Amino acid sequence: MEQSSTHTGIFTRRFGPPPRAGAPNVVLVHGLGLSGRYFVPLARRLAAGGVTVLVPDLPGNARSRGVVRRAPDIGELAGALRRWHHGLALGPSLLVANSVGCQVVAAFAARHPDLVRRVVMVGPALEPGAGGWRQCGRLLADAPREPLALLGLAAGDYLVTGPLRFAASFRQALRDAAGSFEGHLARVVAPTLVVRGVGDTIASRDWTRRVARVVGDGRAAEVPGAAHAAHYSAPGAVAELIERFTAGGHT
Repeated sequence: MEQSSTHTGIFTRRFGPPPRAGAPNVVLVHGLGLSGRYFVPLARRLAAGGVTVLVPDLPGNARSRGVVRRAPDIGELAGALRRWHHGLALGPSLLVANSVGCQVVAAFAARHPDLVRRVVMVGPALEPGAGGWRQCGRLLADAPREPLALLGLAAGDYLVTGPLRFAASFRQALRDAAGSFEGHLARVVAPTLVVRGVGDTIASRDWTRRVARVVGDGRAAEVPGAAHAAHYSAPGAVAELIERFTAGGHT
């Protein structure tokens, strides 16, 4: 079952059954300037196991663009995610994030550990110490490694979000990467899996392994044949890693 609705002003896609008290739920958090659309393949795969999968468009992005009048910073996005989570009366969630969504989830998990069951970070970005031009270069280098369908989807989302809003959000993400990101990671106490596509030019192998060390209970895994958006190009492989991780198995 796939449905969409709006909660606390945030457009939300739902896969699987409605949220139920005490039942497991999965929240998928997208990256910079995007929507939840590129999570659909993974959401369908996870929902096939009978769990509720929720995919919000973060405020300022895509179909939640009009919720705010300016680009929120990472802390504000984490706060909006908290209000959305509370509005849906969700229990502790498995949070799965990609790219800059990992910064949002790190802030959320650091502030609200009681709302987090486990965390999965796919291609965590932005890497501290890499300036704006270097980050842009990494993004451009990654593009040819992604499926053409994803590039078209992302282009559509970027147009809806808008270039000025995208640029402002990028600056906010850079500030967080240079400031609070690693501090938030160090305060994440939930078991955390850090996933990287072997061909990812944005989240380096050294950085993803560092993330797995910084969080309180972390481990790292790689997906062959995938790049930054491993959840889109290899949803089956990423879902299998997540399912083994949530079952307590080794990745």
